[in-house]
Amino acid sequence: MNETKTGLMARCEAMGLRLTGQRRLIAQVLERADDHPDVETLFARAAARDPRISLATVYRTVRLFEEQGLLERLEFGDGRARYEDAERAHHDHLIDLDSGEVIEFTDPEIEALKEAIARRLGYRLKGHRLELYGVRLKS
Repeated sequence: MNETKTGLMARCEAMGLRLTGQRRLIAQVLERADDHPDVETLFARAAARDPRISLATVYRTVRLFEEQGLLERLEFGDGRARYEDAERAHHDHLIDLDSGEVIEFTDPEIEALKEAIARRLGYRLKGHRLELYGVRLKS
């Protein structure tokens, strides 16, 4: 579900952000992520490709990308900030409280209901975030 309107690196360049080799590597790792990595996970993935990269560089780069609106910070109640491309196609999240797995989904009925609720309350919806937390049903 990693659908971006344009790649993260292309958007960085379009914004005039200077992409050092290590920033470019971090952007590549983020572009390839099909999960919601935290900084430590990003660091491990980047360090596997360039052992000279530091955790501090990853933190600084993630903070820069977030401040520029390129990344969205997600907090799922486990004490870890996770990240995804801010330009990904809209989706909601279901978080498995036992495993920590984050499942992305979209549902047209839920989307219509959110729009209807906003209209009923006198608003036009400009954005939203839906996170569901649950445990697997026992078979």
